[in-house]
Amino acid sequence: MLKDSLQAHLPLVLLSLCFSLAVNAQEPDIQKGKSLFNANCAACHKLKKRAVGPALAGVSAKYDKEWLYTWIKNSTAMVKSGDAQAVAIYEEYNGSVMTSFPQLSNVDIDNILAYTDYTPPPPTAIAMTNVPSNDSGGSSFTNDLILLVLMLVLAALVTMLFLVNKTLNKIAAANGVEIIKKEKRNRTPLWKAYVQNSFLVFVSVIFLLLSSAYVGYSYLMQVGIDQGYMPIQPIHYSHKIHSGDNQIECKYCHSSARVSKHSGIPSLNVCMNCHMNIAEYNGDEDLEKGYTKDFYTNEIKKLYKAVGWDESTQSYTGETQPVKWVRIHNLPDFVYFNHAQHVSVAGIDCQKCHGPVEEMEIMYQHSSLTMGWCINCHRETNVNVKDNGYYTKIHEELSKKYGVDKLTAAQMGGLECGKCHY
Repeated sequence: MLKDSLQAHLPLVLLSLCFSLAVNAQEPDIQKGKSLFNANCAACHKLKKRAVGPALAGVSAKYDKEWLYTWIKNSTAMVKSGDAQAVAIYEEYNGSVMTSFPQLSNVDIDNILAYTDYTPPPPTAIAMTNVPSNDSGGSSFTNDLILLVLMLVLAALVTMLFLVNKTLNKIAAANGVEIIKKEKRNRTPLWKAYVQNSFLVFVSVIFLLLSSAYVGYSYLMQVGIDQGYMPIQPIHYSHKIHSGDNQIECKYCHSSARVSKHSGIPSLNVCMNCHMNIAEYNGDEDLEKGYTKDFYTNEIKKLYKAVGWDESTQSYTGETQPVKWVRIHNLPDFVYFNHAQHVSVAGIDCQKCHGPVEEMEIMYQHSSLTMGWCINCHRETNVNVKDNGYYTKIHEELSKKYGVDKLTAAQMGGLECGKCHY
């Protein structure tokens, strides 16, 4: 009887178990959805703010899920088919075509939608218990009291010594004791003795002349040298974040350094290539120095104001403002320096002259950039002649002349006056 009952109910138990496992397997994973969102969607979409595309928070409540599956996998086909909702989105965003993601499965899309619909719970208020505080007010009062007592004792001792001295003088006078005071000798004033010593005067004059020449020479040699100069810019730009944390190559922004004498100040349009979609800072903070997320986000707002970018409409308003950048590295007018010659031909890293830029929160002049500094570099730096026919020929000729395998910039004319002064 028991066996027959088990056989009768076993299919129902197995069916319930399979159904339970299927339901659990289909529950969306918010963490996976977040990873998929950041990898595929975050470049054009934000959760609660319009960017290149619409905000996606709560998007599953606006559209049918089957429609979203088809739209995400192939939006172009839906627009061409004349789907009303697809065409409306296409026209609202000025014909911008959404990237298709055929590689995403329905489960992946469910995970993404779960992430966009997720609302974190409000923080739970924690009741604070009465914890005895270590109030240092009493200790401070005790220290002040002790200091006051010590000062009073010291004042009393000084007064007592003065009274004792006065009393002893009176006793001595009453007993007829004569107090003999030392007579002051007529000594030659120190300045007169110094003037009368001709040797000391001669040595002092020589020392004064040499020290004055040294101070004057040192001062004149520092004219125009701004090593360590760190001005505050109108928009805070962190090379540490851009070049260090995000590994953006220097020549992406300073592109003219490859082909021009000057490295140039990047156009704000170069900044907008990224910040058109990056309106908020979500990196690490330095609370001690005040570099918070709000601080960096406010600097991005300054950029938007300068270029006339409207976040709400994702378009330019045409109302721009010039940014008055403060120049940091500035050579004299009579000095010729070509970035392309050093960066493209010689293959010298930017850090050779500008220091560890990838570590600088605020850009500053790292090297002295003096004539002596440049000459030392030309004497120590070997010329890169690999895959360069022009330099290869010169290298062969000069190698025979100097009897060396490697040539420095100095040996190839890098110390000639006309190279840098004209």
